[in-house]
Amino acid sequence: MKNHLVFLASASLLALTGCAALSGEAAPREPVTVEVPPPAPETVVEVEKAVEVIVVVEPTHAERLQAVLDAQPDEVKARYDARHPAETLDFFEVEPGEVVVEALPGGGWYSKILIAYLGPEGRLVGAQYPDDMWLKILPNLSEEGLAKRQADSAGWIDQAREWVGEDGSKVMSYYMTEMEDGHEGHVDTALFIRALHNMNRADEDLSTIKATLAETYTLLKPGGVVGVVQHRAKDSNSEASANGSHGYLKQSHVIALFEEAGFVLEATSEINANPRDTAGEDDYVWRLPPTLARTEEGTPERAAMEAIGESDRMTLKFRKPVAEAGEANAG
Repeated sequence: MKNHLVFLASASLLALTGCAALSGEAAPREPVTVEVPPPAPETVVEVEKAVEVIVVVEPTHAERLQAVLDAQPDEVKARYDARHPAETLDFFEVEPGEVVVEALPGGGWYSKILIAYLGPEGRLVGAQYPDDMWLKILPNLSEEGLAKRQADSAGWIDQAREWVGEDGSKVMSYYMTEMEDGHEGHVDTALFIRALHNMNRADEDLSTIKATLAETYTLLKPGGVVGVVQHRAKDSNSEASANGSHGYLKQSHVIALFEEAGFVLEATSEINANPRDTAGEDDYVWRLPPTLARTEEGTPERAAMEAIGESDRMTLKFRKPVAEAGEANAG
């Protein structure tokens, strides 16, 4: 019985508590304070990003030419002291990417240098003797000899294509005075390197050389350059010994020919001069290196020619005038 009463009392107490909660009359509660931890400090992580900058520095024209010259075989380098290709091409303002005519390229001593230097954007054009020119120069030439020279001229273009390699210039060839139409004003530079003497003596009226220079004038761009390197005769020598038959021409005569063709002499240089070559009336240029004709190896005469070295040469720069604005815009 006692246990039953205790249960009833507990039940009554729970009932009263429940009524109080529903009626909103619960005893007031003390505020509860909740401690919030302070925010974690901000952490800034700096990330360094490495940037690789590649700067491509193009070589200068002089550096490019020197690299080409350094790559030539020893037999070509052996003649640098006599031919001065770096100084000569710089004097003539030859640059990569240009169109350059080389008169009588022959075995390609300069051609190989020019093809590599002009590069894939450039073009080297070999100017060959026309077939009838050989008979004017060498009237007693045999049919076999003529055929060989004609074959050599025609075959230059095939040789030149072999010299091009991966980074060489484009190449083409034509016969002097016979260039087909459509190339007028396309050439930057024309080079006559030891190439004038035979043309000069081919005709008494100088018609061949005059026609060649007139054609060159037409092919050049306005402002284009003609570079001349030629065996030089003394002004005191007779006209007969300085007409090209001995290989030599007078500098005054060469200048007159180009000026008559319309070119302007812009500069002269002694780059290729050799004061030891004092050729007289009867001296042929071929007595000197590299030909060394008419002397035997091991003789004092041969030693004397070797001591002189290669010929004394004029170096001339001509320019095709640029038309005045009014003339260029006329019509």
